[in-house]
Amino acid sequence: VYLSYILMVIACIAIFGKAVYIQQVEGEKWRSMSDSLHQRIDEIEAERGTIYSEDGQMLSTSIPQFDIFIDFRVAGLREKNGLRFRENIDSLSFHLSQLFKDMSPIEYKRVLQQAYKAQDGYFPLKKKISFTQYDSLRKFPLFKLGRYKSGMIANERTIRLNPYQMLAFRTIGLARDSNKVGLEKTYDAVLKGRNGKQTVRSIAGGIGVPVDDTYLIEPETGKDIVSTIDVFIQDIAESALMKMMVQNEAENGCAIVLETKTGKVKAIANLGRMANGSYWENLNYAITPSEPGSTFKLATLMALLEDKKVNLNQTINLENGVWRIAGQTVYDSERHAENIVTVKQAFELSSNVAMAKMVVTHYANNPNLYLKHLRKMRMDTITGIDLVGERKPVIHRPGSRLYGPTTIPWMSFGYNLAISPLHTAMLYNAIANNGTMMRPYLVSSIKEEGVLLKDIPPSILDTQICSPATLAMLKASLEGVCIAGTAKSLFAGTQYKVAGKTGTALVADGNRGYSNKIYQSSFAGYFPADNPQYTCVVVIKNKPFAANFYGASVAGPVFKEIADRLYGTYIKTNKTLIAGTNKKDSTYFKYNGYKADLAYLSEKLQLKISDSTGRADEWTSLNKNTAAAVMQKMTVNKNAMPPLKGLGLKDALYLCEGMGLMVQVKGRGRVLGQSILPGQPIAKGQLIQLNLN
Repeated sequence: VYLSYILMVIACIAIFGKAVYIQQVEGEKWRSMSDSLHQRIDEIEAERGTIYSEDGQMLSTSIPQFDIFIDFRVAGLREKNGLRFRENIDSLSFHLSQLFKDMSPIEYKRVLQQAYKAQDGYFPLKKKISFTQYDSLRKFPLFKLGRYKSGMIANERTIRLNPYQMLAFRTIGLARDSNKVGLEKTYDAVLKGRNGKQTVRSIAGGIGVPVDDTYLIEPETGKDIVSTIDVFIQDIAESALMKMMVQNEAENGCAIVLETKTGKVKAIANLGRMANGSYWENLNYAITPSEPGSTFKLATLMALLEDKKVNLNQTINLENGVWRIAGQTVYDSERHAENIVTVKQAFELSSNVAMAKMVVTHYANNPNLYLKHLRKMRMDTITGIDLVGERKPVIHRPGSRLYGPTTIPWMSFGYNLAISPLHTAMLYNAIANNGTMMRPYLVSSIKEEGVLLKDIPPSILDTQICSPATLAMLKASLEGVCIAGTAKSLFAGTQYKVAGKTGTALVADGNRGYSNKIYQSSFAGYFPADNPQYTCVVVIKNKPFAANFYGASVAGPVFKEIADRLYGTYIKTNKTLIAGTNKKDSTYFKYNGYKADLAYLSEKLQLKISDSTGRADEWTSLNKNTAAAVMQKMTVNKNAMPPLKGLGLKDALYLCEGMGLMVQVKGRGRVLGQSILPGQPIAKGQLIQLNLN
């Protein structure tokens, strides 16, 4: 018994000694290990770059969003029996009610008191609030005392916003982690920037609270991209397309506008019918191949003319709009008043029979010669537009499983092959651009904080897709369609010339084949025909058994509305497009800044200025409200606040800090407002807040 007692005493002494050793000698080691178990390094997502339109509008941008929590266990709220909490609860509840307007002050007070009593360490006050709301929240009673006295925790995350909603939505794209599309996906490496790293402490719910305000690795903001999209033109195209889609209860459709000389995509509207009957930019139909119909006859006519197989004045028999070949029948969409017509007239009347007969006559024994022309027109490959998801065209060749004796004749009028509306636009744009085929593209530059990093110029795919003689005949034929052909009534009385082609194709409806009589209406062309500025293609897939389905009456009016608006807005009033005349810039401007800087810029920009400041003035104001630009004196008094509006941040900081002021800055750009008004007396150490535009 004594022996057992002695052993127990020895064991107790050993345990007590070990405890003292751990606490006093190894204490720092174990405490740091405890901290490390509750701390971790989180990846901080970099701010994603902005996608701009060519006219400077934001098409897709990142904005911060905040989830606000309160840790009611912090010592600052519990000390002195919760005195700080009790003193601020009423005023805090009032301000929360005023800001969010979802509960009364009494209800907010009751909820906060219950959470305080329960010592909730992770009380969700509000989720998904804007930066403006968060900025107001930080100034509220209690919260303005800081995190360690108020317990307020703000978890920031970035969300992607498309300010124009549906406008070019599918082309601009989404920025979801697992399913990016459009430009967001194509230029993801440019837009996403580089993520940073920060040490955070874990609290209830697995939420990480930053240990301090410093980063282990600073996040690097993504670059901005400037698209070729023009918001005004996009809005015109989308509105015109929507009007016809609703009117005809169509299934889907797209409208594309290219700038003729460059290949820039100025608008690309895609609308699909949803289950509830509304329309949305759900898929990019512009880069999805389908049977083009009669708009493809331009490619066939080009091949025939280039090989000198036919000429426009040569006559052909339309066979009353019905012609048999290899056991199958080719039909024209309607009977014609005359059967014996010229090749040009056959094209203007959009005769399938004429195209099929000419192709069989001249290419049946050598189909590869015809296909060689399609390859020259780049109809067998993707356009190369800078947009992920473009699908390759489908063209059947001799020897393939689906090639047969009717393939080439049906291909001649836009069947038995599949190309995207963008392919059609690229081909017609090449004719408008005097035979030079441009690559369609959507991004013209990459910038960082407004500074140009990379300029993306237009790209030529083929300097001359056909001979000048062929080009002249093709232009005459396309203009003839709008003067005497299938689009005659559509453009009657139009004050500008249009060159284009109508198209109507019977398309398959999945497993049901062609029994549902679904027609795809299209119109492709350019304007003004005598000096082309824009190329436009409209393709609309109609509902089954639609009463109105011809290209001239469905897609044609959409094209005409777009052309009328653009001609009236950009072309008719812009003499430089037509006559190439130069006009003096009458834009008013006013810039404040350092005289030497403004003088340097004026010299480089070859801007003539009248200097009325005198030689000694350092700070000046450069104004232009008439034909001349005038540099005027800007008075700076060391004891009074100078006017800062219009200054760049560098100059504003130089002035303010030179006067001994402490500066807080909000925003980017030039100074828009100042908390100390011009002329007011100032003292060293005084705080001034500058709001940038």
